[in-house]
Amino acid sequence: MAIKIESPEGEQALTDFVLFHDRVYQYRGARWTAQVPLQLPILTGESVFCEDRTLKPFLALEDGEPVARAVALVDQLYIRHWNEQLGHIVMFEAMPAARDAVKRLMDDACEWLRSQNVEAARAGFGLLEFPFVIDDYESLPPSTSRQNPDYYHNLLKDAGFETEKGWVDYKIKVTPELVTRYQSALEAARRAGFSITALKDLDPARRVRDFTSTWNDAFKTHWGATPFTEKEVATLFDFFAAGGGLDTSVIAYRGDEPVGALMVMPESSEAALLKPGRTLDDSEKLNFLGIGVRESVRGRGVNLAMASYAYLELIGRGAGYLSYTLVLDDNWPSRRTAEKLGAKVCANYVVYRRNFNR
Repeated sequence: MAIKIESPEGEQALTDFVLFHDRVYQYRGARWTAQVPLQLPILTGESVFCEDRTLKPFLALEDGEPVARAVALVDQLYIRHWNEQLGHIVMFEAMPAARDAVKRLMDDACEWLRSQNVEAARAGFGLLEFPFVIDDYESLPPSTSRQNPDYYHNLLKDAGFETEKGWVDYKIKVTPELVTRYQSALEAARRAGFSITALKDLDPARRVRDFTSTWNDAFKTHWGATPFTEKEVATLFDFFAAGGGLDTSVIAYRGDEPVGALMVMPESSEAALLKPGRTLDDSEKLNFLGIGVRESVRGRGVNLAMASYAYLELIGRGAGYLSYTLVLDDNWPSRRTAEKLGAKVCANYVVYRRNFNR
């Protein structure tokens, strides 16, 4: 078959590029659709997430039909923070028989990254993307998590990538005992002098400022993390507001000092596409969670209190299952937090890397 690699330009071509996602995942019984409102402005250069970032989309065609796509990304925010000349591959999707096309696609994308003076490419963690699942290919994950097919791992390995980092996903089945535990954790933090405030109850400018500074400080040494700008956080909060996330996301304070930040998006399974006859189990109706605490107050229950606040809010809305979402394999403080909250491992994920000097 004739393979051609293109770099699409223009709104319609880039919209089709984003919507290729839906063609790949149409085989799934339950799936999330392409994130056009979020991804298209990034590709057209109109998003705040384009600032200090250079992107180039690549599309592989076989006999004129799209079979794979990816975006090569040079993220100066990441490079400055980590002092590492690393590029990223994001928005990767491919059809199952696209092995040769993916190799060509990744070769071209990595060659472009090399021309931008980076030394390696990471796939599976960068620019709002999460790792590739390696075991649970059937359940509907939280809307922010990947729902990739199993063959992606073969395609990426054949394209020169190697496993760089493992992650675990956590899920909680709500019980009366856990509700009591969450109430106790919240009260203990209050007695210790901490207050937990939902984003909806804060002035918009203050919540953006306090959340950004707290999140970036909490994640400054977290593997692979890129600092947020206040413009980016404000944009994320606009998405949160549409999905009820300002009610469930919080900032923890000690007096007037912000010391913890929690982002939680309630489950939105009503937006998932289901094939005829496919129904969702309650265990598939899951929130997204991200949590960070400043080092100065770690070990004092702030993490448990913030998560408990959000979980109690979700339980009050009828949630029977909760997600602690993804944690690095070796991030034992966060994994212990998950366990204290009653979470159990439900899936495993990986991030890939391609070194250019291999």
